Amino acid sequence: MIRVLLADDQTLVREAFAMLVESAKDMEVVGQAGTGREAVALARGERADLVVMDLRMPDLDGIEATRLIAADADLAGVRVLVLTTYDTDEYIVEALRAGASGFLVKDTRPAELLDAIRTVAAGDALLSPGPTARLISRFLRSHTAPPPEGGPECLSEREREVLALVARGLNNTEIGETLGLSPLTAKTHVSRIMGKLGARDRAQLVVVAYESGLVTPGGS
Repeated sequence: MIRVLLADDQTLVREAFAMLVESAKDMEVVGQAGTGREAVALARGERADLVVMDLRMPDLDGIEATRLIAADADLAGVRVLVLTTYDTDEYIVEALRAGASGFLVKDTRPAELLDAIRTVAAGDALLSPGPTARLISRFLRSHTAPPPEGGPECLSEREREVLALVARGLNNTEIGETLGLSPLTAKTHVSRIMGKLGARDRAQLVVVAYESGLVTPGGS
């Protein structure tokens, strides 16, 4: 069973998501939080596998709550899936940098929400290449982004190629097909890149790729 924690300051939204999650045979709701601090406390107390996190909450916003969860060694297995209104949430990139494993649009279809929870709980990043590029592009134009802790300069040429493809949303099979590698070899490259860059998952690799200039929105 996937243990899900729902964090949103709107009770109706939480209740609607809770009903949907509970309708799935492979997941259960272990807690609901109305503030960021409640989300962090419940993540620690309930040992959730995944937190569906709204970005805009009182007391402590979703970005800071995500950062606290990602930085807690005792919560290393907890994944965070952030909620965004897509066109207005500039802070989605900050959430990814803070440790979120992906983002979800609030008006997504029910089946897509359940699939997103399964994807992130399994350890994969939930990223849509086009929207991700637009969000990061907008963020980099309007903020001074601090340099990432590690950069592509520490990677081999092959690893840089793999990182660029990860940033465009390709999975291991697609990366392998593009570069003439097996999916297992592609996966090994991705794991090695995450280790070198100190990235939590593929979502943070995307941020590093764009912030370092290895990949540019709409470019190659």
